[in-house]
Parts: sequence; C-alpha cells; structure tokens
Amino acid sequence: MNNLTAIKKTAKLTGLLYFLLALAAIYSYMYVSPKTMVAGDMVATAKKMIDNEFLFRTSIASDIITNILFVILIIFLYRLFRQVHELLALFMVGLAFVAIPVSFIGESLRLIALEIFKGNLLRSFSTEQALEVSTTLLKVDSYTGQLVTFHWGLWLIPMGWLVYRSGFIPKILGILLFVNGLGYMISSITFILFPESLPAVSKIVYPTYFIGELPLIFWLMIKGIRSNYKLKIEPSMA
Repeated sequence: MNNLTAIKKTAKLTGLLYFLLALAAIYSYMYVSPKTMVAGDMVATAKKMIDNEFLFRTSIASDIITNILFVILIIFLYRLFRQVHELLALFMVGLAFVAIPVSFIGESLRLIALEIFKGNLLRSFSTEQALEVSTTLLKVDSYTGQLVTFHWGLWLIPMGWLVYRSGFIPKILGILLFVNGLGYMISSITFILFPESLPAVSKIVYPTYFIGELPLIFWLMIKGIRSNYKLKIEPSMA
C-alpha cells in the first residue's frame, strides 16, 4: 500500500468514526434529553427521569461510547494530519482530550442525581432537601458542559488550519471549521461573562455548530482525499 492509498484509507475511516460519534451525540442530546429533562422544573424532571429510567441510562452508555469513539477519532485525525504539521496535530490532540475526563464526571453526577430521585441515596434528607441536592448536581453538570464547550471549539481551530493547509481536503472546509470552533467558543464565553445574554447569542451561533464538522464528516466518508492530490510534507507553519 503506497502512502497516498494509506492516507485515503485513513481519511475514510476517520470520516466513518466521526459519523458514528455524531450519531451517538445526536441520540443523547436531541432524542433522550427532551424525554428526560424539563427546563426550569426539577420536579417534572425527576418524574420523567424515573419514568424513562432505562432510556436515561442508555444516554449515559451512549456518552461513554461517544468518548471511546472520540479517543479513536483523535488518534486517526493525528495520523491523517501529522504529515501536514506534526506539532500542530499534537496540539489539536491535547486540546481535544481535555474534554474527556470532564465528560465522565458529568455522567457520574447525572447517575447520582437519578439515584437520589429514586430514593436510593440521601434517605435521611427530606424530599425538598434531596431535590435541592439533585438540582445542584444537574446544574453542575450543565455548567461544566457549558465551560467545556470552549474546548470543543478550541480544538477545531488547529484542525481547521490543518484541513486548510492539507491539500487533500478543500480549503473551504478548513475555513468552516474555524467558524464552527468560534461559535462554540463564543457561546461558552458568553455563558461565563454575560449569562443573561446566552439565550440570544445561542440563537445566533447555533447554526455554526454544524457548519464545519458535518461537511467534513461527509467529505471524509465519501471522498476521502482529492483525486488529484499529490503527497507532500510540510514540516513547519511557514
């Protein structure tokens, strides 16, 4: 297998992994969350979580699978882009990995909240006290997710540069990844500095969450690399 064939194979496998990760994330956030969470009403949330307990647990299992796929994806992305600029590819990997342990902490908090709702923990607490603790745990999970969103955006910046300079993926996809990453970062910074403005800002930046990664996923899965690409090594950013 020559280097060009190996790159194309790696690109297509990367796209497939990225696609599977996206499906798992969509299942958890767009299908399960509306069926188990009620914004601003923790009593209703507790009821929905208990009534749909297995569904709720599948979302946690899905998130664990997502993290495993993410680790594999990052390794494949490094293999794909290290020829473009190895140091920047390593930087991309480091930024991406930051979110993984934070995600596992969030899953633990959600499981604890479920057990409290079911009455298996904090049995000496009154119903109101237990509900308050569960509410706090779910808020910590939500706030942590908002903060780690910054890293979700930050790691897309070096990846956007690598895509742009790669030569085997259209430059426009690199630019769109920059926009995608900035959207995540703007949302997170707004949450930190101007939380009251987050709903309005989120409506503006929400479309950017899909503008870069989704086109890249389908390009990698379907095309892999440009048919007229000629292998070259760029050892520096200059």
